[in-house]
Amino acid sequence: MHLFDAAAEIGGQFNMAKRIPGKEEFYETLRYFGKMIEKNGVNLHLNTRVDAGFLIQQQFREVVLATGISPRKPQIEGINHPKVLSYIDVLLHRQPVGKKVAVIGAGGIGFDVSIFLTDEGTTGESDQQRISDYREEWGIDTSYQHRGGLTQPKKEHAPRELWMLQRSKGKVGDRLGKTTGWAHRLTLKNRGVRMWSEVNYVKIDDAGLHITLKGQPQVLEVDNIIICAGQYPLRELQEPLTQAGIKVHLIGGAKEAGELDAKRAIEEGWALTGMRDED
Repeated sequence: MHLFDAAAEIGGQFNMAKRIPGKEEFYETLRYFGKMIEKNGVNLHLNTRVDAGFLIQQQFREVVLATGISPRKPQIEGINHPKVLSYIDVLLHRQPVGKKVAVIGAGGIGFDVSIFLTDEGTTGESDQQRISDYREEWGIDTSYQHRGGLTQPKKEHAPRELWMLQRSKGKVGDRLGKTTGWAHRLTLKNRGVRMWSEVNYVKIDDAGLHITLKGQPQVLEVDNIIICAGQYPLRELQEPLTQAGIKVHLIGGAKEAGELDAKRAIEEGWALTGMRDED
């Protein structure tokens, strides 16, 4: 079995998710899968982008496309302005972000990016310090000196001024998980993030992001606009491989690029191993 990855390390979207405060466990997830690749004798080829011609020439009989997604770029005048970054630019390529930021898109990725950009923690902070910061932010009294083990939450100083925007009506982040969405919204609210719905994007220029908010024109004088407006599946290899008679399986973002779901992607990959056992 051969695993080809165009990147210098395995993990794909995990390498962005692991940078989000509260999701550091993905470092361990990647360590585990790295060991399993080694243990099971998988031939790992990093920094290797393959095309259909190569796979056909190598006479692979089956190919699993776990090629992930491509961020969707909304049709806004000035979308290629230097102020504009994608969430991949921010989380994976670590491009610098200014002090005033607009985030376009309020799905799971938009919330992750917003939490990342408003987190006051520093790189290399110990787990113990992270836990302590979390308790202070949420007012958790582990000494039980206060009734119910709760004390006054410490308002976290956000390093950036941030707007989170969505086109649709209703509560921002309404599609987040019921058990976690409220916590993400409250976290950002306490950090001073303005969450606006019914936003129409007019244009982007040197002045910032021009919008109408419920019909009223405004200009957000921001340093950067981060695009978190969905994604498309990356499956350009599927058609030429299928035409060459190679059996192609789609998993993860290459199969369904909606809200990215690591659990679903792993289950789809695991299901394929079961199919091989049956064969």
